[in-house]
Amino acid sequence: MWDYLWSSEASPILGVFCHRRVGLAGGLLPDLHSLDTREGLAGAVSLGMISGNRIIVINGSLRVSDPTFHNTDHVPSTCVAQWLLWKLLGNFYMGESGTSGASHRLESMRYNCQRVESLSGGTAEDQHRTLFVDESDKVKSVPHNSMPISDVNEFKVDQPLDHGNGGFGSNGKPAAAAINEDSSKKIEDEAWTLLRNSMVYYCNNPIGTIAANDPSSPCTLNYDQVFIRDFVPSGIAFLLKGEYDIVRNFILHTLQLQSWEKTMDCYSPGQGLMPASFKVRTVPLEGDDYATEDVLDPDFGEAAIGRVAPVDSGLWWIILLRAYGKCSGDLSVQERVDVQTGIKMILKLCLADGFDMFPTLLVTDGSCMIDRRMGIHGHPLEIQALFYSALLGAREMLAPEDASADLMQALKNRLVALSFHIREYYWIDMRKLNEIYRYKTEEYSYDAVNKFNIYPDQIPSWLVDFMPSKGGYLIGNLQPAHMDFRFFSLGNLWSIVSSLATLEQSHAILDLIDAKWEELVADMPFKICYPALEGREWQIITGSDPKNTPWSYHNGGSWPTLLWQLTVACIKLDRPEIASKAIKLAEKRISQDKWPEYYDTKRARFIGKQAQLYQTWSVAGYLVAKLLLDNPSAAKNIVNEEDSELVNAFSCMISSNPRRKRSWKKQILV
Repeated sequence: MWDYLWSSEASPILGVFCHRRVGLAGGLLPDLHSLDTREGLAGAVSLGMISGNRIIVINGSLRVSDPTFHNTDHVPSTCVAQWLLWKLLGNFYMGESGTSGASHRLESMRYNCQRVESLSGGTAEDQHRTLFVDESDKVKSVPHNSMPISDVNEFKVDQPLDHGNGGFGSNGKPAAAAINEDSSKKIEDEAWTLLRNSMVYYCNNPIGTIAANDPSSPCTLNYDQVFIRDFVPSGIAFLLKGEYDIVRNFILHTLQLQSWEKTMDCYSPGQGLMPASFKVRTVPLEGDDYATEDVLDPDFGEAAIGRVAPVDSGLWWIILLRAYGKCSGDLSVQERVDVQTGIKMILKLCLADGFDMFPTLLVTDGSCMIDRRMGIHGHPLEIQALFYSALLGAREMLAPEDASADLMQALKNRLVALSFHIREYYWIDMRKLNEIYRYKTEEYSYDAVNKFNIYPDQIPSWLVDFMPSKGGYLIGNLQPAHMDFRFFSLGNLWSIVSSLATLEQSHAILDLIDAKWEELVADMPFKICYPALEGREWQIITGSDPKNTPWSYHNGGSWPTLLWQLTVACIKLDRPEIASKAIKLAEKRISQDKWPEYYDTKRARFIGKQAQLYQTWSVAGYLVAKLLLDNPSAAKNIVNEEDSELVNAFSCMISSNPRRKRSWKKQILV
């Protein structure tokens, strides 16, 4: 394509910088990318390269070449790129090739901006373009598409300009950036409208947001309910906006649901279990045919697909409770007796003694964001990261006089053991991978290197190419003789946020994300896990789940809601440029795609085949990411900083010998 600057004889470098091709009578020219006067084109003066294009003057006209197109039979109708003009004004000397007489610098040229109010024969788009002309040569009409241009009116330079794709705005920013900012603002405004439209009311008070609000969807399933995990980004968006009531109401009303009777086939789980979701129903008031009342109808998993209890709900509830106190400054909620009791009930459920030898929380498949069979049963990283974050938050919020000494000590012991276990055994980088590759198996001793009897042949072939020389991550799961090497995004990102990963490991995780951007982000952030299960492996592990086909839904699908966790992690490590890059990528499509729940294919090219549109946590995740980039200091209300007491205990465990490691509980209790 040719970008053409039309000029008059009196002003050879002035004219219209073109970005859109329209008809113009003219001949063909050779490729001017490397053209100078020695190549046989009379009157051609090379001015040098700008942004990869050769700038030349031909017969008094300025042209900008692009090697992709070689003809000048078209010129577009948009405005002069002001940055290019100022560049030329600052560096161009006339007559350096003997074609213009005496050499003189064009420093004295002064420009006024003039707007074309009407373009004869132009499009509606053309009528909003801008011309830049020399004050000494006021433009009355310009040959444009062989048609005259009329009604050119002067306006002042400090007025806002419509620059199309070039020039500078009145604030000094490039016009393209100004347009992007305007587009981003529109997307943000739309997101807030969608979020507010998804709000659910209980007794005339806001209590949460429904999972999705797609009016065109014939089947809502349970997407018309308020999910605990789904509301967290919505709640944080409201907190960052200074709207605290909806979060307070959500916290207190879901707490009341915690004590409800929960039964499936004559069996009841622990009282500390939080519901996966709830729905507000309006029912007739008993004894009055004309009156109604609102009731809450919770689902603890007894109605869920697969009948899986939501282990993560209580953990997210504690995390949101802490964020509410931090953002609002209202500590009265967490100090309430019923709230303190609710925290303890969740902790007792999680810290209950069992048969497991590990400090990680043992759960079934589908008990977290990945709520379908995906081979994450055991000790999935996502649950451990949320567990660690909830333990830290609970320790911070529990009133010392109300919390029993035994509970507080058990909490502290679990924090130390959990952080050691994850950092030591879940971490993998090129060095660790090579170590596993050389593992000896069947070791029976207290000082065994291969403690979990991992067979080197378990290392998948994809991992050898996926692992960068700089960077690493926490694996998805660890059990005896089994390491799940898949990269699970939420678990790794929340390990950074909660400080479950060390500072060095946290930076390495972001290094890996940056290095493997095409695999983990591609056309839409962010892959929920990588890689996808395929072929026979997919059949065995998922049970041939038609929703979790390769590179779809939880099996390698891309989820925009993960933007907010990515942003919190990047801000914590002072690397916001990674989050900013992901947000800009999402803004290209997410609004026009109607805010889908997830995307399919390796590069996230398709909207998910069963994705709900106008998914609330896709909307909220984007809003939280934008709010945090605008005010990074607010991230401190969400993150957990490294605890010095835990660091000291962790160091003692590492330095102790294997025999002493067996008695770590006694060491900590002393």
